[in-house]
Amino acid sequence: MTPPGYQRAETGASSAHVASVVLHGALVRGVFLERPNRFLVRVRVPAGAEAVSAHLPDPGRLRELLVPGRAVWLKPAVEGTPGRKTRWTVVLVQGPDGRGLVSVDTLLPNRLVQVALETGGLPEFRGWSLERREFRMEGSRFDFLLSGPRGDRLVLEVKSVSLVEDGVAYFPDAVTARGTRHVKELTRLVGRRGWNAAVLFVLQREDAGRIVAARSIDPEFADALTCAREAGVEVYGRRCVVYQDRLALGSAVPVE
Repeated sequence: MTPPGYQRAETGASSAHVASVVLHGALVRGVFLERPNRFLVRVRVPAGAEAVSAHLPDPGRLRELLVPGRAVWLKPAVEGTPGRKTRWTVVLVQGPDGRGLVSVDTLLPNRLVQVALETGGLPEFRGWSLERREFRMEGSRFDFLLSGPRGDRLVLEVKSVSLVEDGVAYFPDAVTARGTRHVKELTRLVGRRGWNAAVLFVLQREDAGRIVAARSIDPEFADALTCAREAGVEVYGRRCVVYQDRLALGSAVPVE
């Protein structure tokens, strides 16, 4: 089932895309002003009008993206949402080159991957079937649980990547204790009979050709990922192609 607020794109929309979701309703263009805290930004909506507060789903640093004067695209909040304090949510940001778009909705990678898993669009997981989303195990919540034809299970964790420097994408862009914990738990999991694990990095930018663990930012995560690969955790990368009306999961990207 496609999550609310999105719909599946028509099959065959692009032969290079393994899956895509369409944004419901037109996005509103604004201008970024400042970021008072991790989840709140001030923008002008529409551009040139009054300043308003908007929710920012991505808690990462995003320093090269959230620059005063940079164009952003927002969607209105659903009325009556419990605990909602702002009328807007930032969905897309203009890329550093002034041309491309970058998704800052951290939920979208999971939605794209879900569609791809349901439609068999990811050859990395051929032979596996999506059993459930948000799988809980030993006090942690993982993104997907897949099942194999012989009763084997595969736990899949999806990570969104938005930091790019000199054509190289890095994850994370800030210390991630949660991400490190997940990777360590996946490492322990692959030691159990009948259990498999994988991490899929979804690159939100088009200006990078590979993904690298950001050791200078979070050495503990980088070490955990190295140990995970050595233990048998599979590590993959995919590109996310961003349009104003839809997002598509595209070609494979090497993870180093």
